[in-house]
This record gives sequence, C-alpha cells and structure tokens, in this order.
Amino acid sequence: MTVEVEVVATSSLGDRSYLAHDGQVAVVVDPQRDIDRVVALAGRRGVRITHVVETHLHNDYVSGGLALARLTGAVYAVAAADHVGFDRLPVRDGDEIALSGQMWLTVVATPGHTFHHVSYVLHGPDGPIGVFTGGSLLFGTTGRTDLLGNQHADTLARHQHASVRRLADLVPDGAQVWPTHGFGSFCSATQADAPSSTIGREKTANPALRLETHDFVVQVLAGLDAYPAYYAHMGVRNAEGAELVDLTPVRIADAAELRGRIDAQEWVVDLRSRKAFAHRHLTGTLSFGLDGPMSTWLGWMAPWGAPITLLGESAEQVAEAQRELARIGIDRPAAAATGAPEQWADDDSRLGELAVATFADLAATRAGRPPHGLPPADVLLDVRMGGEWQQGHLDGALHIPLPDLPERVADVPGGVVWVHCQSGYRASIAASVLARAGRVVVHVDDDFDTARHAGLVVAGEQR
Repeated sequence: MTVEVEVVATSSLGDRSYLAHDGQVAVVVDPQRDIDRVVALAGRRGVRITHVVETHLHNDYVSGGLALARLTGAVYAVAAADHVGFDRLPVRDGDEIALSGQMWLTVVATPGHTFHHVSYVLHGPDGPIGVFTGGSLLFGTTGRTDLLGNQHADTLARHQHASVRRLADLVPDGAQVWPTHGFGSFCSATQADAPSSTIGREKTANPALRLETHDFVVQVLAGLDAYPAYYAHMGVRNAEGAELVDLTPVRIADAAELRGRIDAQEWVVDLRSRKAFAHRHLTGTLSFGLDGPMSTWLGWMAPWGAPITLLGESAEQVAEAQRELARIGIDRPAAAATGAPEQWADDDSRLGELAVATFADLAATRAGRPPHGLPPADVLLDVRMGGEWQQGHLDGALHIPLPDLPERVADVPGGVVWVHCQSGYRASIAASVLARAGRVVVHVDDDFDTARHAGLVVAGEQR
C-alpha cells in the first residue's frame, strides 16, 4: 500500500491544504473555504474523505473544514482546547486518529502560532512519512506569533521555539514537512521560497532549530510587520463554523447603477491588469488586478462589510475574484459587470487614464529632464510596508503604507504625486485611490531594485 499526499495550493493567500490517501480513504488537512477543489481531487483519485483535521483556527482565511465534514460525513478534528460552536472530534497531544488499517495520524501539541495549535504526524505501514505543521514549522521559518495580540507575542514565540524543536525530536530526519502557511502568507514570520522540505533539511536551515530560545525570540519579534485587518474576523468565523460557500454568479449592474455606486464612494473594483487600468478605466474605480494578491489587499483596505462591486473582462474573471474573496469571508459581492470600460460608462466623460513611468523617468524628472508627456514629481509617495521602508527608501520620499492610504489621503501634500511600491502592483492600487480623491497621479510601474541603478539615492539601504 502507498500513502500519497497531494497539495491543494492557494497561491493568492500563500497557503496550502492537503489530501492524504491510501487509494481508498482520505484525510483533508486545513481545507480552504472553496471545498469543491478538494472534493473534485478526491473524486479524480477515487477516494472517500473520511476525516478532516484542522491544525488551528486560522487567522488568514475562513476554513472549509466544517462544511466539508458535513458534506462528506467525515469526522472533523479540532483541538480540544479551542472553544467552538459546533460538534467535532476534540483532539489532544498524543491522540491517535486511525484513518485505515495502515494509515493513521498522531496529534502533537505545537503551541506558538496560536495557543492551542496542533500538528499531525502521518504514519504509513513503514513508519512516519511526514508531519502536517500548519503554522508551526514552516519552510525555513515559523508561523508568526503576534496574531492573538502583541501582549502574547513574546510568550508564543517561546512556545513556538519549543514546539518546533519537539517536532524535530519526534519525527525522523527523512520525514516530509507539510506546512499550511509560508508561501506568501502574512501568517509566516518571514518568507521562504523552498518548494518542499524535510525535518533534516529544517535542522540545517531553520532559525528555530539553529538558534537558542532568546536569540530566536529576538529575531522573530524584530521581523514582524503589519498584517491584514481582516485577520481579526477569521478566527471568530472559524470558531463559529462557516457554512457552505455560495459561489453562484453575482448580479450584473448596468452603467447607471455603477455611476450611482461610484458617486456614493463605494468600492467599485477593476480586476483587469494594472496596465489595462492605466490605459483606460471608469473614473472613480479602484485597481485591484487579479494578476496579484487582490483579495489580500482589498480585504485589508475596504471597510469590513462594505459593499464591493467587481468589474472584469469576463464572467470567468469575476467568478475567480468572487472565489478569492469568499476565502476571506467576503461572501457575496454587491454587484458585477463584465466587458470593457466603454461598456461600464454612461458618458465618455466618465472614462480616465493614468500616467505610467519608470524609476529612470523619475530620475530624469528630478534632474530637470522630464520625459515627454509626464508631469513634474511634486510628491514622491512610497506605499510599501514598514519593514520594506526600513530596508531602504528613496531620498525625499513620503512613506504611507498602502493599507493606511484610504484614511490618509489628506496627508499627501498638494501637487502631482508619483507613487511607487516594490514591483508596481500596490502602486497601481494607491494611484487609483488617489485618483478617486481627485489627485493628479503618476504610477511608477517598475521594480524598486532598479531605482539605485537609475541614479536615484536610496537612503537607509542595508547591504
């Protein structure tokens, strides 16, 4: 008998869920809200889902675990110490969950990311195969420890260090590590780009296994930056138990309705690429392209519960955005429209464009040689996060992290605003926020690493 572990990746949130099976029965670990992906995978493999397990009550997404368990009749395992509003199998350190005659899980208490976090060691006929580590041991790092409040961050960091070391002692070096977070998720303390790992590899690469407790805690706490505001709602929703998600098509709005929503300062979101948005868009709309982490930034910036309207090139694009937003608890957009900006406008005067530039253009402008067609750079706005700013920023730039911008537009001095980030994606969002507020904006759509090579002075740069 062969035990297979298959990954269901959610790259937009930087997370992974898992389907482990023996060819007949399966267990699902930390499923996302849109459980149809997991159900379809199980169907393709011809296996029956008998168990669903959670490593913790997630902070960065709404779990599909309860809905999946109810749909399939599977046993739903959640840490016994977590207070939840539904029936589940309460698991504790040392418990064993028999999945089949030759496949089972051992529960290991691994507090750190949360107080009641557990990991699951997967055993096959020849012994431990690997461990589902959730937000504990990640590839080259660990889950962050401040999501339950800064007052707990130090204590949880110490727990995290001890938990990771315990896993390394319990599981053989050749065992696979299967984390839920760490692929771009803000739940990760730092980011790593390894596609896979083992306990043995982590012993040589992971700070939690290389540093003593004090040094690890200092390093972890020093590296923490802000995390999305919507995280405050995820743990509560997961403790209550989320129902089956509704992904039926969103109601279509006509041009007159779109005008009304924009005039009411609602969040009318353009899902097309930032290049398409800059070329032409419906004025008053906001650029959150699906070619980037749309749901993370939109969920962070839009007031919780505010109506959101989605504009896409196609029904498929709107459906993809709807799915991504449902994963973080934004279940039903208020309305949608498809096509092109000309179809969304009831008057050509409602169409706009954004000036786009590079860092080389910015350098030329600052040197008094502005490229043809570009206005002066009266204000240079950096919308990266605090940690990025501290690693190096352009001399003379104003720093307002992107999530703070909607409430701080008035803090941006008058004149033409040139706005940049690290790669151009967040700068497009910022430019659209400023343009909606009536500001004249130039979107610097360029990689920040090219700024110094363009002749711009980078202050505070750490080399």
